[in-house]
Amino acid sequence: MTQIDVFYQGEDLDDIQHLELEDAATIGDFKKLISERHGANVDVHVFIEDAEDPSSDDACLADLGDPTGLKLHYHRQRRIEVCVTYNGEDECRLFPPSATIKRVKRWFAKNKFGMAKEEAGEHLLQISGTHERPHPGTHIGALAKCGCTKLEFDLVPDQRVNGHTELGQ
Repeated sequence: MTQIDVFYQGEDLDDIQHLELEDAATIGDFKKLISERHGANVDVHVFIEDAEDPSSDDACLADLGDPTGLKLHYHRQRRIEVCVTYNGEDECRLFPPSATIKRVKRWFAKNKFGMAKEEAGEHLLQISGTHERPHPGTHIGALAKCGCTKLEFDLVPDQRVNGHTELGQ
């Protein structure tokens, strides 16, 4: 049998995890495995990365992935409210826990704050009240732990230093 690489995040995990499963395995098999490995409840929802709805338990992993593998997210919540503040303006929207920081930022920048692609590329999401800027590939569900149903971010400029050092002074 052929193997499929499964990369996954979950509400109780800090880092991306990896496993190899037979490509005939199902989402139900994945749930059982993460229950044994991480103590996750078998009633969690499993989403393909950036998918709006959870996958059914009988969905075959090989049918969901591609040659590079499959990116999944498991979470108790079906939706997480994400609120973003930019220039004193607050906007909120519900996203699936499998939505990436990149997708969330792009949606708010374009649809709510009217930024052009170039301008949006110069901004990052920062967790409100912190200096923490999650990696663009992080699933928002990995940040919403312990039954959390709401996340708050600030859309901030990506501060880059474009200067140079003077030598020989």
